[in-house]
Amino acid sequence: MADQKALKYYPAEDEAQMKKARKTAHPTKYRDSLAPGTVLILLSGRFRGKRVVLLRQLSQGVLLITGPFKSNGVSLRRVNHRYVIATKTVVNVAGVDDEVLDRVSKDEYWVKESKGKGEEDFFQENEAVQRIEDQKKVDKVLMSNIRKVQDLEAYLGASFSLRGDERPHEMVF
Repeated sequence: MADQKALKYYPAEDEAQMKKARKTAHPTKYRDSLAPGTVLILLSGRFRGKRVVLLRQLSQGVLLITGPFKSNGVSLRRVNHRYVIATKTVVNVAGVDDEVLDRVSKDEYWVKESKGKGEEDFFQENEAVQRIEDQKKVDKVLMSNIRKVQDLEAYLGASFSLRGDERPHEMVF
């Protein structure tokens, strides 16, 4: 300390110092049970307890799911993979329009535009119409595949819940 003297000159502007990154981004590692067509149980959010069908794995740990809307009211949405339990039940997702899934998989599809008070914004409802059409296209194929399996539609429509003496980590879904 004694051999270090205070500087006589200090620069007027500090030089920008790069901050050291403490964390690095790693690619998401999905569980093996999260394959397209798997029936999942949602653990949180508005639709907790609902059984849904996994359509696709997206980036950063997000899953694309649907109810289908006709069976349990869950529309196309994205869910973090940490908030689902995978079951052993599988729905055939073959035949679902890949063009629709590609469009829905993009982040731009889920961005909500700010509502303006102009006339053009009031009459522009293309976004909502597009989402409804996409939902119908996906549901049409899924519902035909679901109806081929006995009691699967009723299973998807039923909610999941636990009683006080049940332990989810000991269950086999």
